[in-house]
Amino acid sequence: MQTRTLGRRGPAVSALGLGAMGMSGAYGAADRAESIATVHAALDAGVTLIDTGDFYAMGHNELLLAEALRGRDRDSYQLSVKFGMLRGPGPEFAGTDNRPEAVKNFLAYSLTRLGTDHIDIYRPARLDPAVPIEETVGAIKEMIDAGHVRHLGLSEVDAATIRRAHAVHPVADLQIEYSLISRAVEADVLPTLRELGIGLTAYGVLGRGLISGHWTAGHTAGPGDSRGFSPRFSSGNVEHNLALVEALRQVAEAKGCTVAQLAIAWVAAQGKDIVPLVGARTRERLAEALPAMELDLTAKDLAEIEKAVPAGTARGDRYPPAFMSGLGVGN
Repeated sequence: MQTRTLGRRGPAVSALGLGAMGMSGAYGAADRAESIATVHAALDAGVTLIDTGDFYAMGHNELLLAEALRGRDRDSYQLSVKFGMLRGPGPEFAGTDNRPEAVKNFLAYSLTRLGTDHIDIYRPARLDPAVPIEETVGAIKEMIDAGHVRHLGLSEVDAATIRRAHAVHPVADLQIEYSLISRAVEADVLPTLRELGIGLTAYGVLGRGLISGHWTAGHTAGPGDSRGFSPRFSSGNVEHNLALVEALRQVAEAKGCTVAQLAIAWVAAQGKDIVPLVGARTRERLAEALPAMELDLTAKDLAEIEKAVPAGTARGDRYPPAFMSGLGVGN
């Protein structure tokens, strides 16, 4: 497994990371034993970066990872943890809390659930409009100084917020959605990251499965699958978006790879400062994703991919309306 460094001062991590959210029901029921086996397979393949959030199924994801990582050398992997999203006992979200005292409270719970004495990269999941980013980052800095956190990360914020946060403490990376069908970061955010020497961890590289090559017309999201509320999967939009996937499939077949591998490789090819996160829930999907990092995309390949899926051609927002207002950038 290749490695990449997150920013000028961030950690060296595997060039491909594992996003664990889907192992806790975000896309419908997941098999616990298979999830743990997938984490083990990822580690054995050289994947070191594992991403989670304390609000993924209200702590379930962290407890699952604690079980999967038990007995592993703590220095052999890095944990990236998001915090701040408030939940109720049902499926609803109840806002964001990034107050300094909340930061430390959330961290204490995460450390306990994960069974570790430190988090490698700690980041607010979304900007809290009621709390200046400087106060949130200041609290994380205190936890870094105390040894409970190794690096500061951000998630889904705009260029101006990145600059304000970085002025308080160096930011290792920004986690944000970036894929062939979500390219808003290219306008202002990515240039700012590169100016400041900050890495990017890209989630949603397969558009939540939409551009994986496995989603088909007429397929419907099952119970508990958040894609049932996603505008890009809705009737009228999904058919258009799957036509883009079919155009991408032709490029993939000519390259001798799968659609998913091509989509992941495209993100990785956008810069050595970018680490794609794949949300594999099974060993089968992980095994498909891993060879993407060995794909060498030529200028001709990149031009063919761009022709198949031009920027801005996907239909539908990347989140339902209620969530779009909390994002630093759009689609």
